[in-house]
Amino acid sequence: MSAGSEEMATEATEAGGPFRFLFRVRYGECDPQNIVFNARWGDYVDVACTEYLRAMFGVPDTGAVGLHIRLVRQLIEWKEPGRFDDVIDAEVRTLKVGTTSFTLATVFRRLADAAVLAMVDTVYVAVDPTVGAKCPLTDAHRRSLEAGAAGRVVDHAGAGRR
Repeated sequence: MSAGSEEMATEATEAGGPFRFLFRVRYGECDPQNIVFNARWGDYVDVACTEYLRAMFGVPDTGAVGLHIRLVRQLIEWKEPGRFDDVIDAEVRTLKVGTTSFTLATVFRRLADAAVLAMVDTVYVAVDPTVGAKCPLTDAHRRSLEAGAAGRVVDHAGAGRR
């Protein structure tokens, strides 16, 4: 786990607060132990990162603005289990922007008690969709990724702002 997710889990947020995506754990996402099945966290990261990128670029598929990306690495560190009907607060921010790739850090907290449930670092690489080879990020994409979407809240749980 990079220092980025660790810092996100403990440090005070910047002015305007982080980008937040709120969602509710559904019954079918839990295993026989009545906790969120481990593979579901990858789905949660995908949706949270998609909402973060939508907040920055205004479209659900970044390919529509010329940013074609592929997941190349994802590291998940679990801290506590999520359970059926928990409202999860996912904070997402851009951790690093490289020449052809960028890293997003996501911290999942239970809304009710702010307990950190999981921390995830996700690396995407920009690709040329016609040949599938990696390609440099454009200056415009780089600026958007560096700016992030601080202060934006997407609430799929109907939980409202804290």
